[in-house]
Amino acid sequence: MAQELLREFYELCPGGICQDLLTEDERRFVTEGGLMLSGKIQEAGVKNGNGRRYDERILKREIEKYQDLIGQNRALGELDHPDSSVINLKNVSHLVVKTWWDGSAVMAKIRVLPTPSGKILQTLVESGVKLGISSRGLGSTHQVGGVTVVDDDFQLICFDMVSEPSTPNAFMMKEHKSLVESKQ
Repeated sequence: MAQELLREFYELCPGGICQDLLTEDERRFVTEGGLMLSGKIQEAGVKNGNGRRYDERILKREIEKYQDLIGQNRALGELDHPDSSVINLKNVSHLVVKTWWDGSAVMAKIRVLPTPSGKILQTLVESGVKLGISSRGLGSTHQVGGVTVVDDDFQLICFDMVSEPSTPNAFMMKEHKSLVESKQ
């Protein structure tokens, strides 16, 4: 089967409530005006709004590989969801700094970067705009009972910030909001 670009949209912080997941360095970053976001970025075994389902084994393999990018400070994402498998550095807005599993959900912590796109992202979030998160990867799919199943050749590229998530109420929330507001 031919590989195609697969892009997914998921929520961060179900119900709009994020945990305080910041390290001391991240707290300092936030108190100095930086922005951290956290929550769910992907989920295994469920049909998403795009009609796709990711097998847990495949998603675990790709998230494990993604840890290398995180460790090298290369887990970049863009503002908006391009039709390309290449991360365009002029559009980078954030860096994924940590991922972990919570049941079948993949959770993440994201640092908004002081790039032009990152400044747009920060302004949107601070203005109260709800933003979603989306995985981008390459792979093929097949149909099983009305569900598009992502095949074993899937390769995760990154997670992008998007305006329209495929899951209802799938929106990114600000992490540790009270730190910045208490300094103002």
